[in-house]
Amino acid sequence: MELKKSEEVLAEVYRNCELAKQSIEDILPETDDNELREELLREHEEYEKIGSKAGLLARDKGIELKNPGPFKKAMMWTSIKMNTMTDDSRAHIAEMMVQGTVMGITALKTSLGEMSDTEADNDIKSLAEDLLHLEEQFEKTWKDMIA
Repeated sequence: MELKKSEEVLAEVYRNCELAKQSIEDILPETDDNELREELLREHEEYEKIGSKAGLLARDKGIELKNPGPFKKAMMWTSIKMNTMTDDSRAHIAEMMVQGTVMGITALKTSLGEMSDTEADNDIKSLAEDLLHLEEQFEKTWKDMIA
């Protein structure tokens, strides 16, 4: 088994969860819409669960995971503030969430696609697939809010 690919997939899962949680934390103060806030909080909790599982897996397998850097977080915060300054409507925030979710889905699919079945760590692959499925559900939820 080529552990490197599995490590990269686990790192992508963790990074994806951390960036999603940060985005949600940045968007929450920008909305007064209760339904939107409830969905954001629900998704934050799901990302927290998967991110925690990724952290435990990494610890058990001796893999070091890194948090997104402060520059990346600052760029996301600035982008969210600029995007919501002129339009903090439910549809606009949902569109922003779709964009972020699609980026996460794309990154996960790419990482999983680069890992063959023979080199896959089953625990890591399963966790990545769980996150992918979850993000696909989130994408649908956000798209429904845009309509």
